[in-house]
Amino acid sequence: MKKKNLKRLVWVFVLILIGAIIWLGYSLYKKNRESTLANENLYNQSLYELVYYMDNVKNYLAKATISTSPVSGAETLTNVWREANLAQTYLSMLPIQAHELENTEKFLNQVSDYSYSLSRKNFEGEKLSDEDLENLQELHKYSIEINNVVNQISFDLNAGNLKWKDLTGNRDVDFAQQVSSDFSLASSLEENLHQYSGLIYDGAYSEHIVSEEKKGLKGEKISEEDAKNKAKEFIGNDNIQEISSYGFSKNAPVPSFTFNIKNKNDENITISISEKGGDIVFMNSDKKVEQENIGYEEANKKAKEFLEQKGFKNMKQTYYLKNDGVMTINYAYSQDGVIMYPDLIKVKVSLDDGQILGIETTGYLNNHTERDISKVKITKEQAREKLNKKLNIQSEILAVIPTEWKTEILCYEFKGKVEDTEYLVYINAENGEEEQILIITNTPNGVLTM
Repeated sequence: MKKKNLKRLVWVFVLILIGAIIWLGYSLYKKNRESTLANENLYNQSLYELVYYMDNVKNYLAKATISTSPVSGAETLTNVWREANLAQTYLSMLPIQAHELENTEKFLNQVSDYSYSLSRKNFEGEKLSDEDLENLQELHKYSIEINNVVNQISFDLNAGNLKWKDLTGNRDVDFAQQVSSDFSLASSLEENLHQYSGLIYDGAYSEHIVSEEKKGLKGEKISEEDAKNKAKEFIGNDNIQEISSYGFSKNAPVPSFTFNIKNKNDENITISISEKGGDIVFMNSDKKVEQENIGYEEANKKAKEFLEQKGFKNMKQTYYLKNDGVMTINYAYSQDGVIMYPDLIKVKVSLDDGQILGIETTGYLNNHTERDISKVKITKEQAREKLNKKLNIQSEILAVIPTEWKTEILCYEFKGKVEDTEYLVYINAENGEEEQILIITNTPNGVLTM
C-alpha cells in the first residue's frame, strides 16, 4: 500500500512538474509574443513615418530644382533639411540591417547637410549656381530610387511577403529593386559642403484659412429651430423620415447647429447650418456606393448644377479625388476670370447615379468677398521671365492664393512640366517674387497637389 501511495505521489509530482513546465513555457511564449507584437507595431509605425517623410524629401527636392527666388528657395531647402532629419529619426528605429537601406541613411545624411548649406546661401540673398541646381536634380532622381526601395519594403511587409525577422540579420533580401551602391554625388557634395562650411488627398490650398471675420457669412443670427428648418429645406422635406439635433458648436471653424437626418432610403445624413445667416456649412450622407456608372465629366456637371441651385455662383472646378465610388471635387470662386483659391467648396458625388452625397463650405464662408484685383503691377510676360527656364508652360492664369499668415496674394499661376513632373508656380503679380511651388500628382483616383 505504501509503495502504491509513493508511486501516486511521484506521478502527482511529475504531473505537477510537467504542468508547471508547460505553464512556464506558455507564459514565456506569451510574454515573448507580446513583446514581439509590440516591437512589430513600433516598427510598422516607424516605417509608415519613414515612407511619409521620404516622400516629402522627394517632393521638396523637386520644388527646389526649379525655384528661382532666394527667399522661396531658402524655405523649400529648409523643408528638405527638416524632412530628411525626421526621416533619419524613423529610419534609426527600424531593425533593418540589410544593405538595401544602408544607402538610404547615407543619402539622408548628405541631403540634409547639403540642403541646409544651400538654404544658408539663399538666406544671404545669393542665388543657387547652375552646379547647385544640377546637384539638386541628381539628388531628386536618387530620392525617387530610394523611395522605390522603401515603398517596396512597406508593400511586401503589408502583403505578408516579408516578415520583420527577415530584415534583422546581416543578409540580403531579394524583394526590392536594388539601389546602386555607388553614390556618385558623394565627392561632389562633400566639395560643396566644404565651400559652405560656415553654414511639407487634396487640391491646391484646400486647408482653409479660418478667420474671425467670416467674410462669407451674411445676415443675422438664427435660432436652432430656424436652423432645423433650413436643414430640412436643404435636404427636401419630402425626403425626410426623421431629424434629431446634435446641438450647437460654438468653437467650430464656422459656429453652427448640427443635425442628423434619416431619409426615405434609410440613409443617415449629417448636416450643419451656420448660426449667422443660416448657410450650409457641411453635409454628408452615409450612402454606400456599390458600382460606378458615371465618370468625372458627368460628376462635375452634377456638382456644378447643384452649386448653382444652392446659390453658389461662378464656381470653377480645380482638383478631385475618387474613393470607394465617390468623387470629391474642389471648386474655387472665380471673379472676372481670376481664381480665388481661399473661397473653396468641396462637393461629393455618388458615381452610381450622380447623387450629391456631401458638401463642405468652410473655406468659402470664411473668406468669400469681392476682391480688388487691380493691383497687377507686372505683365504676364514679365512674370514668365521669373520662371525656371526648364519649365515647359502649359497654362497661365491670375489667381489669389492664401498665405500661412492669414493674408492673400494676387499671383500669376503657371502650370508646366519639367521632364515627367508637373508643377504649379505662383509669381506675385505686384512685385514679381516667386511665392509658391506646388507639385501636381496624377493618380488613378484623381488629381492632387502638394
